[in-house]
Amino acid sequence: MTLLSKLMFWKSDVPRVSVIRLAGVIASGGGSIRKNLNYDTLEPVIKKAFADKKQKAVILCVNSPGGSPVQSALIGKRIRQLAEKNKMPVIAFCEDVAASGGYWLASCADEIYADEASIIGSIGVISAGFGFAEAISKLGIERRIYTSGKSKSMLDPFKDENPDEIARLKVLQNEIHDHFIAHVKSRRGEKLNEEEPLFNGLFWTGNRAKQLGLIDGIGAMHSILTQRFGEKVKIKHIAQKKGLFSLAGNSAKIGAAISHELLDEIENRHIWARFGL
Repeated sequence: MTLLSKLMFWKSDVPRVSVIRLAGVIASGGGSIRKNLNYDTLEPVIKKAFADKKQKAVILCVNSPGGSPVQSALIGKRIRQLAEKNKMPVIAFCEDVAASGGYWLASCADEIYADEASIIGSIGVISAGFGFAEAISKLGIERRIYTSGKSKSMLDPFKDENPDEIARLKVLQNEIHDHFIAHVKSRRGEKLNEEEPLFNGLFWTGNRAKQLGLIDGIGAMHSILTQRFGEKVKIKHIAQKKGLFSLAGNSAKIGAAISHELLDEIENRHIWARFGL
């Protein structure tokens, strides 16, 4: 099939949808080889997915354990802005995990589907770290830090925990958590079944999530789209641009990028591991 015929076919009356794949940890920045999910990298993808005004829907294919609440909100707001502007239905399909920020993204859709064994939920806020106060003392290391503003070194991992600083962190977490809860309630509304606590950080399988109203049904993307739009439905995947070629010919940059990717991967695996993956 020639390029012209492909273009003509895409403009035909055959039912079609655009798919945005939202897979990975949600975080600003990212490496040259593997990109995080964030507004900067996804905005062009989202814009392109909504460009076809005659398509039947935009599909979100979500597989994310979460990450940055800010990036989750920015991505979600852009999806909703274009969906409402173009009066375009949005359908989310959850794969292994749609948890925390991943569920935030899924709940930006008008309908959510998942597999029976998908992990759904984790509507909460987490901050994690390590304390090294005793370690540096045993090593004979003296911690020196100078600030202007007594709270500038709050939660320093090389100092003993300060109850006032922990209380301050809890206030910030609660504010973000309230924002998350408000978002889910605004998107899911009366569909939610609060027969057990939904907003305390717990997560469930797809089957239980359906009973609780966190998703609308059980099913795979191709099956649901065929049922909804017919056997001839055409699926167009809108992907992020790859960044590897920008490093071609520069072994130092490639080595640095790989090292950075390995460190990111260790951190990302820790996030995925919270859900047994």
